[in-house]
Amino acid sequence: MERPFPTVAVVGLGTMGAGVAVALARSGRRVIGVEAGPTQALRALDRIEASTARAVERGRLEADERAALLALIEVGDDLSAAAQADLVVEEVPEDLELKRSLFAELDRICPPGTVLATGTTALSVTRIAAATARPERVLGVHFFNPVHTMRLVEVVRTVLTDPQAAEQVAELARDLGKEPVAAGDRAGFIANGLLFAYLNQAAAMFESRYATREDVDAAMRLGCGLPMGPLALLDLIGIDTARTVLEAMHAQSGDRLHAPAPILGQLVAAGLLGRKSGRGFYAYEAPGSSKVVAEGSADARPRAAGREVRSIGVCGSGTMATGIVEVFAKAGFPVLLAARSQEKAERAKAQLARSLERSVSRGRLSEQDRDAALALVTPTGSYRDLAEVDLVVEAVAEDLAVKRELFAALDEVVKPGAVLATTTSSLPVVSCATATSRPRDVVGMHFFNPAPAMKLVEVVSTVLTAEDVTATVLELCAKVRKHPVECGDRAGFIVNALLFPYLNDAVRMLQEHYATVDDIDTAMKLGCGYPMGPFELLDVVGLDVSLTIEQVLHQEFREPGLAAAPLLEHLVAAGCLGRKTGRGFRDHARR
Repeated sequence: MERPFPTVAVVGLGTMGAGVAVALARSGRRVIGVEAGPTQALRALDRIEASTARAVERGRLEADERAALLALIEVGDDLSAAAQADLVVEEVPEDLELKRSLFAELDRICPPGTVLATGTTALSVTRIAAATARPERVLGVHFFNPVHTMRLVEVVRTVLTDPQAAEQVAELARDLGKEPVAAGDRAGFIANGLLFAYLNQAAAMFESRYATREDVDAAMRLGCGLPMGPLALLDLIGIDTARTVLEAMHAQSGDRLHAPAPILGQLVAAGLLGRKSGRGFYAYEAPGSSKVVAEGSADARPRAAGREVRSIGVCGSGTMATGIVEVFAKAGFPVLLAARSQEKAERAKAQLARSLERSVSRGRLSEQDRDAALALVTPTGSYRDLAEVDLVVEAVAEDLAVKRELFAALDEVVKPGAVLATTTSSLPVVSCATATSRPRDVVGMHFFNPAPAMKLVEVVSTVLTAEDVTATVLELCAKVRKHPVECGDRAGFIVNALLFPYLNDAVRMLQEHYATVDDIDTAMKLGCGYPMGPFELLDVVGLDVSLTIEQVLHQEFREPGLAAAPLLEHLVAAGCLGRKTGRGFRDHARR
């Protein structure tokens, strides 16, 4: 089969355009580069030569390959040269009227069969196509930066795009060693449409002083396995760029969650654009540097000392409870494992023994440490045995009535001054606290599953929690080698409040037929470096669990954009809950 588009014009040779031109030339295609004027054309050629020279130095390109690809690239400032191309890729600045004007001119210059592709990241491809007399030959082709390493290419169709033209562009992407995904013409397409709404909510969370920048970023890295925290990523992208993308998304969607957080506008107005200016959410060693420098804390108040913790009780017998017991026992704390019956408690300890044995077999734990940890764990079927422990962690079912009943019982038996902690992931901690006569002693201590492996713990203080209680849990986290982040008692805390709206947006994108399950998952893994795509993650978490968290978030914040996607509700009603039932967004029974 003949390779599509043997000659390609690239209009706009900034960082992205130059990268696209080099990728095309490496595939053996003739490339016609077009810049706005002679000076810009010379700079663009210097940029291409410099980038390919670096590729040779780093061993990504042979010297003879570089010479061959440079011979295939011509750069000028005459747009009429694009008439020789089979495909024109536009990579000019993100300005709708500029792009529409350019496409109108390309439509006049190029033969009727030429495909015109815009590299926009967030603008409406349909509105750009409408500036031409050939909207069926216009589409979006969104490469990711840096082009030489990023495998994802979003191929964006409008309602008028010829499917054959879109498939030819997808075939071109595959020929470049890229992974094309098909997307509809929706604000931000797939990756940016999901990513920037999440980044915006993280900025708003920081702006409200709900959590520090460091805690927001650490929570998403350690709780979700993301390569960067959202605020650090905004600094890398450029706060002005992020705000421009969000403005474009909001203009198309009208969704308030896409309206740029005010802090983004304030930072842009102050010239604090992120790494490129040397300061954004963080301060950097110099403009363009990635090295963060320390700044003085706005809150210099000394922290209260924590209470002494010598023994711990854990209530529950499920996976989370036994995982938390393992964390404490391996750190050398005596632990009472309290369940509703002695039999359940003994089974939970047996489960713990199996977990420790697996760690031994994998070389992560010595036999001596395994035996020492097990010896520290005492199973009991009576909560009265918790009378003398210094801290109790509740890890029972995620049901408020069940938790309140347990906290009322603990209030009766646990000694005064002991800390009572709940591992709830979505329920109000204060509702657990008010079931006791000592709400000052109650705090959230949200471990992530599996507790022995996940480093993050969200430490949730209510309006009633005593400062020394929060300090106790923070100190304990350090002793058991966990990374604590602090936040207030608000639905979703940090991680779930940012993660689940993103997952819900992905479901909406699917139900509105903008992209497939596989293409959305691929886009987020390849375009954003996420360890799992949103639908993979939803099927692992459980669609019923996800729906419950979405409903809690919507009920708390009353934001229309947080309402659970109807498709998620329908799948849960049908019993399609993910991997645990064999079917969710994918059919796992056939795998």
